[in-house]
Amino acid sequence: MVSRKITIGILVNLCRFVVALTFIFSGYVKAIDPLGTLYKLQDYLEVVHLSAYVSDYITLAVSVLLGGIEFCLGVLLLFAIRRRLVTRLLLFFMAVMTPLTLWLALDNPIEDCGCFGDAVKLTNWETFGKNVVLLAATVLLFMRPLAMPRFISRSNQWIVVNYTMLFILVSSSMSLYTLPPFDFRPYHIGANIRKGMEIPEGAKQPQFETTFILEKDGQRREFTLDDYPDSTWTFIDSKTVQTEAGYVPPIHDFSIQTTDGSEDITDSVLNHKGYSFVLVSPHFETASDANFGEIDAIYEYSLDHGYPFYALTASTDEAINHWRDITGAEYNFFLTDETTLKTVIRSNPGLLLLKDGTVIGKWSHNDLPGLDYKSPRLEDTEYGRMPEHSVTSKISQILLWYILPLMLLTFADRTWKFSQWIRKKEHSNRIYKLLKRKKNMRKKIVAGNWKMNMNLQDGIALAKELNETLTNEKPNCGVIICTPFIHLASIAQFLNQDVIGLGAENCADKEKGAYTGEVSAEMVKSTGAQYVILGHSERRGYYAETPEILKEKVLLALKNGLKVIFCIGESLEEREAGKQNEVVKAELEGSVFNLTEEEFKNIIIAYEPIWAIGTGKTATADQAEEIHAYIRSIIAEKYGQAVADDTTILYGGSCKASNAPELFAKPDIDGGLIGGASLKAADFMGIINAWK
Repeated sequence: MVSRKITIGILVNLCRFVVALTFIFSGYVKAIDPLGTLYKLQDYLEVVHLSAYVSDYITLAVSVLLGGIEFCLGVLLLFAIRRRLVTRLLLFFMAVMTPLTLWLALDNPIEDCGCFGDAVKLTNWETFGKNVVLLAATVLLFMRPLAMPRFISRSNQWIVVNYTMLFILVSSSMSLYTLPPFDFRPYHIGANIRKGMEIPEGAKQPQFETTFILEKDGQRREFTLDDYPDSTWTFIDSKTVQTEAGYVPPIHDFSIQTTDGSEDITDSVLNHKGYSFVLVSPHFETASDANFGEIDAIYEYSLDHGYPFYALTASTDEAINHWRDITGAEYNFFLTDETTLKTVIRSNPGLLLLKDGTVIGKWSHNDLPGLDYKSPRLEDTEYGRMPEHSVTSKISQILLWYILPLMLLTFADRTWKFSQWIRKKEHSNRIYKLLKRKKNMRKKIVAGNWKMNMNLQDGIALAKELNETLTNEKPNCGVIICTPFIHLASIAQFLNQDVIGLGAENCADKEKGAYTGEVSAEMVKSTGAQYVILGHSERRGYYAETPEILKEKVLLALKNGLKVIFCIGESLEEREAGKQNEVVKAELEGSVFNLTEEEFKNIIIAYEPIWAIGTGKTATADQAEEIHAYIRSIIAEKYGQAVADDTTILYGGSCKASNAPELFAKPDIDGGLIGGASLKAADFMGIINAWK
């Protein structure tokens, strides 16, 4: 059984890599040549007679999206991100494409489906076979998505997703603005056009058969050259079909004619010794005229130095004349096949530089060479030499900008996950747990809540006395004083917050606005305060603060960099009814359990039994420990034991210097939120010193 499971896992991941790499390659070659993909989509639209109804802008957008989606799906599959969703999308994609390629194979309306752009040419039957294999692989991936191990943890997957989408969209945009970084077509830089047109000696020639349709005495018949009849028959039509394949040179449709069709100048252009500029525009009707000034400057430069300049197009005389009118073009125009021009360069217009019939430079109209009347001859410029940018250097750039960052991310993520695994193993060790519990590294805090007591002068005097005493005596715990709003800014000026933290007793549930009398979290933070008390029983009882109001206050406090002392606790009636656990859990769920784990680390819980505040009743140390342990357990249920172990939980029910040592000795009580006893320095110091 185990062996079978391992075998299936190996097969699933083999399919994963095959499908992922295929989609990455297919998507990338489409994405970096969006115009080439657009031309192929236009071929499909013409086959189904929809080309007149779909604009080029829509087709271009679809071509960019198609390449981007394929690339992103491949990367997501490779890294096993959103495994169920991605395998479903891949299965849907292949379920659509496989029947489509079967139709192409049977009917052959288009010779090349364009699935790998110009990088790899497949026959329609080869494409169908490839899709059958990919479909079978995606079915297996769809059935067993969880058999693919992740390369990146879930928490960091968003980085890969967003970086991949940004990378592929930027790649497409740059290819549209300039030219594709990789040129798989026969007119690439370094290609000699004349040699690309040659047929090797002894190469097999394609065979064609021409059929003639003739008519005589109202009767029509088909004839071949072998049985062509006498002159009494009238010619109607003819058709030529290829009967046997043969060698077809990479360049087989390149020709240049004058606009009136009277002269073919192909040989004179390709046989010219030296440099020639060739401006290419399949259609001047849709060509960009944004940079015509730079084109005219290059034409003037070519005249000054005796370099031929040709403008090749498939446009009508009307379109050529319109281009002349709007740009002032003085160069000569020649006719070349539209498909050929689209193959030569992915820009409209674009510029070629030939030397002895070899392409040594190609530029988009957005990235033309800086040549004008001040420039030296081409022999003395970088433009007149073959570029040094090799395929290897281009691949290296892709590795540098995309693959290397992802590899580093994967390595860092796996290292982080391994360290997490080590920590989990340590946590699972009972001895380690016991030692950690004994050591108890949670922060111990004694916080004073002055409530609505003391004027500004008395408050400053008390704060100064505490600041001086604690600076000299170095407490064994964290100390916080939470004062009325009017005290905050004044006390913050002289308080050493490395010794005593400063906090507010409340803040508003609104960020800003027409709320007379309210004080926002931003205002509290601006005074120099670090903490704020929220959810105090007096605010809940006297001012009807609901869990929803408190939830908003907590979020605003955290947003403005404040740490929250969040109060919970039950009334006397609730305690006597045995509902204390239910009450504190509901208060946490209503206002702070919506936070993320990282946000919750800025929460200090203060348990205040309302029934033990000003009632004459006192919670025993055991009662306090019992509810504190319960609070820690429900935090562990929500965020995990590690977060629960690090959460400081204070006791806030009539804590004095006399009972503080017994309370603080309990393992789940981490200090106190002190009311009346915090208004006198001696009383407050007595509680602080309980930690000693």
